[in-house]
Amino acid sequence: MQTYRHPVAGETATVHVPETREDLSRFSSWLARANRRGPVALDTETAGLAIYSHGPGFLRTVQFGDERDAWVIHWERGPAFQSAARAALRRVDRFLIHNAPFDWAVLDEHAGIPLEALAPRTTDTRLKAGLLDPRQPREGGIGTGLKPLSAYWIDPTAPDTQGDLTGIFRSLGLTKETGWAGIPLGHPVFNLYAGLDCIFTARLDPVLTRELDRLAVRPELIQYEHEIARICTTMQRAGMVLDQDYAQELSAALTDEEHHFADVARRYGVENVNAPRQIAEALTGMGEHLGERTASGAVKVDKAVLSALADLTLQGERQHARTPNPLAEAVIRSKRAGKWRASYAETFLQVMDAGGRVHPFVHSMAARTGRMSVTRPALQTLPSSDHVIRRALLADPGHVMVSVDFSAIEMRVLAALAGVERLTEGFLRGEDIHWFTARLVKGAGATKADRGVMKGAGFSKVYGGGVATAARQTGASEEAMARAFAEYDRLYPEIKRASSRWQREAYENGMVFVSATGRRLPLDRDRSYAVVNYACQSVARDCLGQALLNIEEAGCLDLLKLPIHDEVLVSAPREDAQDVARAIEAAMTFDLYGVPIVAEAEIGGRSWGSLYGADY
Repeated sequence: MQTYRHPVAGETATVHVPETREDLSRFSSWLARANRRGPVALDTETAGLAIYSHGPGFLRTVQFGDERDAWVIHWERGPAFQSAARAALRRVDRFLIHNAPFDWAVLDEHAGIPLEALAPRTTDTRLKAGLLDPRQPREGGIGTGLKPLSAYWIDPTAPDTQGDLTGIFRSLGLTKETGWAGIPLGHPVFNLYAGLDCIFTARLDPVLTRELDRLAVRPELIQYEHEIARICTTMQRAGMVLDQDYAQELSAALTDEEHHFADVARRYGVENVNAPRQIAEALTGMGEHLGERTASGAVKVDKAVLSALADLTLQGERQHARTPNPLAEAVIRSKRAGKWRASYAETFLQVMDAGGRVHPFVHSMAARTGRMSVTRPALQTLPSSDHVIRRALLADPGHVMVSVDFSAIEMRVLAALAGVERLTEGFLRGEDIHWFTARLVKGAGATKADRGVMKGAGFSKVYGGGVATAARQTGASEEAMARAFAEYDRLYPEIKRASSRWQREAYENGMVFVSATGRRLPLDRDRSYAVVNYACQSVARDCLGQALLNIEEAGCLDLLKLPIHDEVLVSAPREDAQDVARAIEAAMTFDLYGVPIVAEAEIGGRSWGSLYGADY
């Protein structure tokens, strides 16, 4: 038995590393006692993050612990150790895991412990910390990582497992990427930190529970987040079929496009499309006026500035508002092609599993508002109109893709939360709310352009954007947007009143706004106006969460592939697609304070891209 001791909050904690069958017997005896006392902390160490594209050897250790002792079971040692770990995983009544979805997926894929068996017995301390304060350190919060939480709540000297081990990796001639797989299994720091993570998790949970109780965060919200995390992990496990030939062809085409437009930029004196100073100097030399500056004082040539000069929306659609600047367009297209090649086409091929599937990781509670995100690859960052990347991802054999999207969810939530009578009237009548608003302002002769301006004004109310931002995004003049803002306030005065009320409530609550579902949303003092955005975004996310629960109850969980923004993506048997679409529409339709929340389904072909114009 290897034994390591380490001080934790003035006490000595012990990490045990069994080496013999007798040691494993001692572990089993300890586990029985720990299980009787209460939850047992659980963690894994793996060879990296690629759960599904890595074969045998990915799972290195499984560790169990309480507030004073941890046991690191070396999975790599073979059958006896694996059997002991599996028996423990099946035997314990209640687990504590920090970032449970990762360990659920690892143990499901590599240890044969089904997600369905482990998730109902799990409390995720990361989810609880996120409900306490969702902000990351750069936003003024503690963060949701185990290290910063342990240092804040348990022991200021808590070691930085990731940081310290990275230094050890270097000393062994390994990198941050290769270190987790290459560090020797018997390395003392590797084993000590593996065990300490369990000990800190065990100590963290009761502290978080007390704080959540003190702040009156409802237990139902905590349980709800665990259910959503389980559903998202189930989607991750299912994955999506990759069209490998298409992905390879796409990678080559994007490489050509990247190089072609980089060559175009060089003709205008820009040697590097990622060099803002070069771009600014060249554009100025072409007669463009660049008035915006960054916080450091440099001329701003970000995507918004370049898109306006190229006569493009931020989604890449032509605005027909000016003559496109060829340099601005070349820079945008070269950078986009390079990003899409590296972030999508090549990443798809790198993370694909042996069966030809990719398994995007769904963060069930990523943003401050609780909004979900999709990473590895980051599919939620794709432009809403793109079909090129989406074409690479396919429905299951014999299936077609179905998209079910909430209709105007942000505006419906705003109407519901702020009690906006005329907006609610429009929704109850089944109106396109932006046409409805445009006609209220312009009468029966309202044009498509009028609708676009009022849509920009409405989204600015939700997202907190100003006149200049809305004008840039819609292509309208600032004067037109200013008039639209004023009309919005006249037609829907409840929005302004609700914003003032919510800001006042937040000030009285230590700059924390509590959402309609009980979520704590800290505000920045210099951006208290963002309360409308936070209130609407968080409830819109919880509408999606409730929809996922409803979809599971309707028996369609195994068909779900991804939640993307306010949409769910489904792979449905071709012959049943209509019935599945109707069932999921029904699951995403409900009432929110008198405002109907509704969804619309679209049935495509085999690829996700078929829903966006692709021919397959």
